[in-house]
Parts: sequence; structure tokens; C-alpha cells
Amino acid sequence: MAAVSIRVAIDDLFEQIGEWGPGYLLTVSDDDRTHLLALRPSVVGTGAERVLRLDAGGGRAVGNATARPAVTLLFPPGDDGYSLVVDGDAAVHGSLVDVRPTSALLHRPAP
Repeated sequence: MAAVSIRVAIDDLFEQIGEWGPGYLLTVSDDDRTHLLALRPSVVGTGAERVLRLDAGGGRAVGNATARPAVTLLFPPGDDGYSLVVDGDAAVHGSLVDVRPTSALLHRPAP
């Protein structure tokens, strides 16, 4: 049977995110091009107020996330070959980008 993608519950995501190490924040620019920025998120807040916080250092990612807050976090494949993909809504506070996850999945390994 072929490998399939696996949904990740948001609560489980917050518990496991530290195991993934650095990932990429994907935003969309004014000219509809994807911009990637390598970052290591941390979990801040409690309960329903938890978010993934990224220090984007200002610049293009912050401007993109301010203008178009639908963002994606992508974490390279782990030892099992699955990549973690997190979609969410961004809120920008200076150089900090808080991402409230709306969905997460382990994307199947490449064939």
C-alpha cells in the first residue's frame, strides 16, 4: 500500500513541534510569488490562545504576512520521510509573526 498523508490534530502539533527543528515560513508577495524564510518556531500562550511564534526579523516575510495573513509552515522530512505542513493565520507584532494553525498534516514521502 502506498504511503498517504496523515492529519495532525492541532493540540498534538503544539506538543510535537519542538521535535521538528527549523522549518520554513511561506508567505506570498505582492506579485504572487512565494517567499520562504527559514525559522525555528516556539509555542507561546496556553489553551486556545496558543500560537507558533517566529522571529522573522522584519523584512519581506513580515510585510507579506501583514498584507496576506494566510501562511504555511513547512518542515523538511523527518527520519520516517514525512514532511510536516502547517497552514495558519498570521498576526504580525513588529518582527514577530504569530501563526495560529488551522490545519496540519504529515505529507507522504516522495515515491
